[in-house]
Amino acid sequence: MSLPPIHRVVTGHRADGRAVVVQSGPLPRVEEIAAIPGTVFHEVWSTAGTPAPVDNGPDPTLGPLMLPPPPQGTRMRFVDIPPDTAEFLAQGAARMKAAFSQIGDEAASTVQAQSPHPLMHRTESVDYGIVIDGEMTLVLDEGEVLLRPGSVVVQRGTNHAWANRSGRPCRMLFILVDGRYDPAIAAALAAHGAA
Repeated sequence: MSLPPIHRVVTGHRADGRAVVVQSGPLPRVEEIAAIPGTVFHEVWSTAGTPAPVDNGPDPTLGPLMLPPPPQGTRMRFVDIPPDTAEFLAQGAARMKAAFSQIGDEAASTVQAQSPHPLMHRTESVDYGIVIDGEMTLVLDEGEVLLRPGSVVVQRGTNHAWANRSGRPCRMLFILVDGRYDPAIAAALAAHGAA
């Protein structure tokens, strides 16, 4: 089953300040993750500062594919996640270095021999993950939660993975906000070799 393409509308300003549509159509950046066939990143937009620059600048999705948001910025993307397969679960950990390298953050992978899922990872950000279509299971170091359309996860820099046990693709919308760990959490992560 194929999920429909994303339609993006980008607005801007004319020289006289009047609002106009700058772009309306398909996303210019849609990329399948080679090491995880069927996983597709649909890059919507990103901002590179706080407060976010409100300008007529170039499309920020056309640069290199990056997992985390820019420093003091945000990133918005849809991700299509295929069902987990027995082959992926058996060989997934070996592929993660290549997968996270393709999405610009090799250090994000935290997978170890005892990890509950081969896609375990962590970023120093607050991520809003919204299930749009299908089902997903949020996997943490301790515990799991089944998510359905309309479920929203507020992921606060925790070690996690997205497991698709439904047998069909799932589409999630992610909005990532750059963050900094609270000093007590940073110290705990460093003490346990998890930072």
